[in-house]
Amino acid sequence: MTNRFAKTERPVWRRRGRARATALTVLLVLVTGCGRDGFDGMYDVPLPGGADLGPRPYRVIAEFTNVLDLVPQSGVKVNDVAVGAVERVELAEDGRTALLTLAVNGAVELPANAVARLRQTSVLGEKFVELAPPELGTPTGELGDGAVIPVERTERGTEIEEVFGALSLLLGGGGIAQIKTINRELNAALSGNESAARSLIGNLDEFVTGLDEHKAEISRALDGVNELAGTLAARTAQIDEVLTDLTPGVEALSEQREALVAMLTALADLSDVAVDTVNRTKDDLVADLTALEPTLRELAESGAALPAAMQTLLTFPFPDVALDAIRGDYLNSFLDFNTRTSGAGGVR
Repeated sequence: MTNRFAKTERPVWRRRGRARATALTVLLVLVTGCGRDGFDGMYDVPLPGGADLGPRPYRVIAEFTNVLDLVPQSGVKVNDVAVGAVERVELAEDGRTALLTLAVNGAVELPANAVARLRQTSVLGEKFVELAPPELGTPTGELGDGAVIPVERTERGTEIEEVFGALSLLLGGGGIAQIKTINRELNAALSGNESAARSLIGNLDEFVTGLDEHKAEISRALDGVNELAGTLAARTAQIDEVLTDLTPGVEALSEQREALVAMLTALADLSDVAVDTVNRTKDDLVADLTALEPTLRELAESGAALPAAMQTLLTFPFPDVALDAIRGDYLNSFLDFNTRTSGAGGVR
């Protein structure tokens, strides 16, 4: 008796083996990649539920000093909204910087000086790149295709491993022991000096309050110093020239230093002699001035009579007033006679 199903079982098994081989081949190609037409393995396969890049996405390159374990196809978010994906993670030519190629939806508008941060969705969640306007500066321009966010405008958050490492160091005797030592030494230093410490804190509070009240004057003084420094910096050439020209004068003074010292010493001796002379002749000088006082007073009382008398004395016997009386070869004169009668009626 022949088996009718003997010939049909073998082809079914072969077809199943061929299907499995085909599936393994496709999976191997997807995992390893063939390196042709830009295909880069599983990282080029879009993930389900990823951000919508739209018809015209633009690409931005962000420079990071450390991207931790960030991988391609990680999300790119703005205000916690998925707007793109990380297309490529590669090492820069300097070997110290990581370059992230970010694909961003073309409808997303960001300033040209935007910042990039490496964050996590939760403590143990996936990592993503956050794009945001600058917090300190003023947003300017527009971020476009091919823009580069330099390493000065990128940063990464603290890893949970780093937090645990710091906590382990603290609890392992490093920080706790030091805090205990500091506490013990503070207690020893402040024991019995509570009033002095309280007074010091009060003085510090008063000092800080005074500084706060005069912060406008302090700021104005600092601005003045800054302006002065700018003025001096602008006149550096003139200052250098003055200092250069002043050097010969300083050298001359240095050479004449002994002569200057001798002159000042002689001047000091002369001053001592003058003071001694004035002290010795003080009484005589006062007496002479006292005796001269009446004469000076009479001269002051004479007023205009003294200049007139001096004029007549210097031109005697023909003063200036007599020139009007001379007419040719004769002299006009006017005489006044005063007469008085005696008691007998006669003239004297």
